[in-house]
This record gives sequence, structure tokens and C-alpha cells, in this order.
Amino acid sequence: MAADVHESGGASGAEPRPDTNADREGVDHEGADREGADVEFLALERELTVFLRRARASSGEMARAVHPDLEPAAYGLLVRLEEGGPQRATELAAYIGVGKATMSRQLRALEELGLVARDPDPVDGRASLMRLTEEGRARYRTVRDARRAKYVQHLAGWDRREVAELARLLGQLNDSGDSGDSGDSSES
Repeated sequence: MAADVHESGGASGAEPRPDTNADREGVDHEGADREGADVEFLALERELTVFLRRARASSGEMARAVHPDLEPAAYGLLVRLEEGGPQRATELAAYIGVGKATMSRQLRALEELGLVARDPDPVDGRASLMRLTEEGRARYRTVRDARRAKYVQHLAGWDRREVAELARLLGQLNDSGDSGDSGDSSES
């Protein structure tokens, strides 16, 4: 993967990111730059932009590893079905944050690839529950395990408590609700 260049001018991993303290030029001691923006939130935006760019690329790679015809956006459905078990399409759409039409299209594509199957909902015979097929589960787990091995290797220098704290903070960010801007305006 090519190195990402940050506002600091360095390549990722090549030099530390600028810190967010008030010792930098153009920053007052209240944490705001000359234009009044909070330095911490500017740093957060910069780092999330890089993180999301890398996550999109990684999602595409993982989707292709599961199946060459799998759309990157549909990979998250496999994750959700593995973790949460069989679910209605409406539940999946709400969790992922897409409309019913988009969810229907993605689920249909996953069914055609043999990765998910549709079963009658035992509670409401008019509805269906989507589940991973054995093939879908096996392919997903192979990719997930390879991805975890990469995380372990990439974060080998981190203390396990730091990894746990990062996971906790990302969970808190995800749980904070829909901010109105997920960084992706498309419904794919």
C-alpha cells in the first residue's frame, strides 16, 4: 500500500503526527487555531480521513478475498451476520445505515454468490431471516483470521491495554450515534 501523506508533510509511519498542544505556531493556549477551529478536532478529522481511506481500501481487499465478485460495501453484512446471527433485512439496513432498496440489492447479490441464504422468520411467516451459508461462513472466517493476523503484526509494538483502549474508543465513537455525516454520502 502506498504511504499516505499527512498535512505534516510526512509519510505515514515515517514521522510522528503533529501533536495537538498549544505550543505550535498559530495556536492559542485554549486549543484553537487562529481561525477559531479546535486543534484537537482538526487532528481528529485528519486522522479519521486517513483511517477511513485505508479502511475502504482494506474492505475492498477483504471483499475480493471472500469472493472476487463481492462488493466492498457488502462485506460488512457478512461481519454482522457472523456476529449477530440470522437477521431481517430491515434490521441489517438499520444497523449498516442504508435504505431498504440498497439492502435488498446487496442481499440479493450475496445470495447469488452463495454466501447468504434466506429462511422464513419463525415469529412472522411473512418475513425472512438472512443467514450466512456454510460456504459464506467459511470464506468470511478465512479472511477475518488473516485480517486479525495482520492487525497483530501491525500493532506488535503496542501494549495490549492500548489495543483494548483503541477498541473501546472506536466502539464509543460508533455508539455515539449518527452524526449526520458518516464520511460516505453514497448508499452502496
